[in-house]
Amino acid sequence: MQMQNQKQVNRKKIKKSQILLLGSLLVFVGICTLSFEYLGRMKDDVFTDMDLKLNAGLVVADDEEATTDVPITNNLPEDNKQVVQAPVIDYSKYLGVLEIPKVGLKRGFYNLDSKYNDIQYNVTLVEGSNMPDVVNGNLILMAHSGDAAVSYFAYLYILKIGDKAYVTYNGNKYTYQIVNIYDVPKTGRVKIVRSYDKTTLTLITCTKNNDKSQTVYILELV
Repeated sequence: MQMQNQKQVNRKKIKKSQILLLGSLLVFVGICTLSFEYLGRMKDDVFTDMDLKLNAGLVVADDEEATTDVPITNNLPEDNKQVVQAPVIDYSKYLGVLEIPKVGLKRGFYNLDSKYNDIQYNVTLVEGSNMPDVVNGNLILMAHSGDAAVSYFAYLYILKIGDKAYVTYNGNKYTYQIVNIYDVPKTGRVKIVRSYDKTTLTLITCTKNNDKSQTVYILELV
């Protein structure tokens, strides 16, 4: 009788252990699933950042200029009925300042040799660019798009042909007007199609709702 009772106790212990083991396993699986999804999102972000950094140069192909991969501005409503007021910023520290009133963007950019001339921090000046005072030159700027804090070009998709942008450089303010907008595959090279007898501003960012292409905005000095 005592032996039978002991067996029942042992069976209960085993059953309890099995339940605890199963519960622990389920918790472990749940944690792994959540971790996998989180790490997956982190991986995508890291790969995107790496891709942007690796492709952040200027390449010249054939007879036309070509620049790189890009992207990233403050949140604005889709209908653009409200403009977000920019904080008070000392713009004197920048090489130049880009303004696009239609999307509420005003952001400075640094010299090529500045450590802050990086797409992870600012609107970025692309190597090979010309400043606005160079006749028939091409100033090329790129930035992230999306919803991150450094997504300074997130709302360029609102822009249309004829919209204006302004660049302040060396005490002078230059007015540009959009003459062309086009998408290109995200391959590390972006062909810039522009008129070489025009002083040009080129803006490059990732295409809205398409992580496989980039959008190029060509603006001419007016």
